[in-house]
Amino acid sequence: MQIEPTAPRPGLQLRGDDGVCQPIHPLWLRERCDGSDQMDTTNGQRLYDPSDLPADLHVLSVTEHGPSVWDVRFSDGATGRFSAARLLAEAAMNAANPGLPRRFAWTGSLSPLPILRWQASPPDAALFAMVDTFLRHGFVILRGVPSTDGAVLDVAGTFGWVRDTNFGKMFNVRSEPNPEDLAYTGLFLDPHTDNPYRDPVPGVQLLHCLTNRTSGGHSTLVDGLTVAEALRARDPDAYRILSTTPVRFVYTYNQTELVDYAPILEHDAGSQLIGMRFSPKLDFVPLLPQPELEAFYRARRLLDRMLRDPEFSIKFLLQDGDLMMFDNRRVLHGRTGFDPQEGLRHLQGCYIDIDGPRSLYRVLARGADRRAAAE
Repeated sequence: MQIEPTAPRPGLQLRGDDGVCQPIHPLWLRERCDGSDQMDTTNGQRLYDPSDLPADLHVLSVTEHGPSVWDVRFSDGATGRFSAARLLAEAAMNAANPGLPRRFAWTGSLSPLPILRWQASPPDAALFAMVDTFLRHGFVILRGVPSTDGAVLDVAGTFGWVRDTNFGKMFNVRSEPNPEDLAYTGLFLDPHTDNPYRDPVPGVQLLHCLTNRTSGGHSTLVDGLTVAEALRARDPDAYRILSTTPVRFVYTYNQTELVDYAPILEHDAGSQLIGMRFSPKLDFVPLLPQPELEAFYRARRLLDRMLRDPEFSIKFLLQDGDLMMFDNRRVLHGRTGFDPQEGLRHLQGCYIDIDGPRSLYRVLARGADRRAAAE
């Protein structure tokens, strides 16, 4: 693909590899003028409302400034300088291609696990490796995090902004009497996503092992996107039902009652699958007609069995100082049961939103591109 001027009417166009040309709308170009009189050079925000631009705005002239760089003058008096590289990069951006690393779909045969050594105040290269691995796999295991109280918050602050909930900024995962959540027991936990009853659902969870003195309590992870695509191939109707049936998710404890409605399989505005809300101990389907309920229960049962199938699940034991960070909408987590009388298993956890790691990736990638261009 390439950018080139148009003739005889001035403007720019996108020429595809097949030779087909697409004129670039003058308003689309005008909105991307980044001169100091058009856009704040510190924060990149426009100094005007684009809806106030003339509806009949057009390009008056296109002048070559350098190789594949053009100065464009618009009918409202504004000018902008555009490079082909910049326009091609932006033209490629959409919901399906948001400028992030391509997601790597994995199954229970994943080996080796994405384990990286944690460094306090890591250099950019090490930090980029961590966030790149996380975004590709949906999770990363960081080894060597200090086994100290609150260390999970320090790691979380490196990747994003800690989200406070009714569980606090940080929560302790250990067996307790009268637990406010089944995670605070020694029970086996099926693959699930956390907090499906929230709006919005926390995007990322971090769990840091302070100590594990039990022979059980193995962590399990499942790539929900891989399983969902396998479900779509195996039973398209089940996939459709779980993508379109709103389910009521509920959490109730003392003075807290959280409720939200959403399908189990969630898609973005571009119809791309982004993940699941799946927690069989917290979901309640509405009272639909019996045939619809029969179809829903059959679809949910099939998905649940696939999520528990060793074909898709990995299992590992977190050691003291291990921290796993995972995309709570993509990767489902669980654990094997353990006996609290055998020894202490103590994890500390917290949530951040997914936009934190995504922002960090873009900032680090931008810095790497600038360094490469300067060399």
